[in-house]
Amino acid sequence: QVQLVESGGGLVQPGGSLRLSCAASGSFFSASVMEWYRQAPGKERELVATITSGGSTNYADSVNGRFTISRDNAKNTVYLQMNSLKPEDTAVYFCTAKMPWGARYWGQGTQVTVSA
Repeated sequence: QVQLVESGGGLVQPGGSLRLSCAASGSFFSASVMEWYRQAPGKERELVATITSGGSTNYADSVNGRFTISRDNAKNTVYLQMNSLKPEDTAVYFCTAKMPWGARYWGQGTQVTVSA
């Protein structure tokens, strides 16, 4: 069983920054693909960023150049650094872990609100 706990969300003004963290339990973190999704009210869940076990990254067009995903395998933690935030980035952000055998686990989500 893998448990994921997100933190770091909150209220920020447009143009500001936040760093989300996702701490994972379990022994397979370093072998897993970690991803951040987000879901805004009334919208479908959207893949924001991916980082593979080897450190390769990929981003949604809407956040490319503003968000950075990273991982610290020694701490079993994945991060999402969010800069130049916009009101349209407002959403609940979820961390997920995809295991080598295909199972996917989700965190409980953390709210990010971008508003003046």
